Amino acid sequence: MIIRFPLSLRALAFGCLVALTFSAGGSSAHAQSIVVMVNGEPITDYDIEQRTKLDFLSTHKQSSRQEVLNELIDEKVKLKEGKKFGVDPSASDIDQSFAGMGSRMHITPDQLAKSLESQGVRPETLKARIKAEMVWTSLVRGRYKERLLVSDKDVAAAVAAAGGDTDQQGQAYEYKMQPIVLIVSNSADQGAMEFRHKEAEALRARIQTCAEANSVLRTTANAVIKETVVKTSADIPPVLRKLLDDTPIGHLTPPEATKQGIQMVALCARNPTTIDTPKKREIKEQMYSKKYEATSKAYLDEVRKAAMIEYRGK
Repeated sequence: MIIRFPLSLRALAFGCLVALTFSAGGSSAHAQSIVVMVNGEPITDYDIEQRTKLDFLSTHKQSSRQEVLNELIDEKVKLKEGKKFGVDPSASDIDQSFAGMGSRMHITPDQLAKSLESQGVRPETLKARIKAEMVWTSLVRGRYKERLLVSDKDVAAAVAAAGGDTDQQGQAYEYKMQPIVLIVSNSADQGAMEFRHKEAEALRARIQTCAEANSVLRTTANAVIKETVVKTSADIPPVLRKLLDDTPIGHLTPPEATKQGIQMVALCARNPTTIDTPKKREIKEQMYSKKYEATSKAYLDEVRKAAMIEYRGK
């Protein structure tokens, strides 16, 4: 529902809102320039400016003012819908997602925040977008779970229509692995990392079964052997897949330096499978994505029509 109030009423409401903002200690001139009210929540020129900068950093494309405004309106209605169903991520949930984003970029949360600030974007601007995405994903997947299901029959038909996956069936495996980490402190020098790398190579030469890996690693100082992980070829990137295919059963993969220290994987089993080939997984994910996008759009159209959206005139 879109409402455009008469000028006199808009001016009165705007003046009251400005007074409230100043009484709360607001000092930014941008914060007073309200462009639209969505279910009683303001979107300001400053919000639009911030999101425009963030979108440019994310996409390297310049969005129009209206595109950015629509994005912000959508987020307001998503958050309102989330509260209606009790979906309201905590500050710690959002901070964790923010930190995860930084981790994927190989930087700390503080470094990510400083990087944003150096380009004129407040970290809260990104966190606001993260929150809206978390809420909406939870709503769509939770409310329309059945609608989003992709059947094996449909996947098989789509795979056949795309030429089949017979060529991959003989190359698809289910891998049983145990990750191993020889811990190196963050404050340790390069010499410590090199020492543990040599230690890892010695373990590779010695260990020939996963049982032996468990026995040896559990008595090795500052070493961790994790629980068994089961993945198929479709779950694993091609480079890692080749590494596992080249590793004898029971042996360790070549050591790799990580933030935690030196990491290897003990390959406990590698069994052929036709359940999930890389092509099947790719097509299944494409089909799910199309269903999700269509469902999300229809749902958003529905909640946006029911929203109270008031544009402010200049």
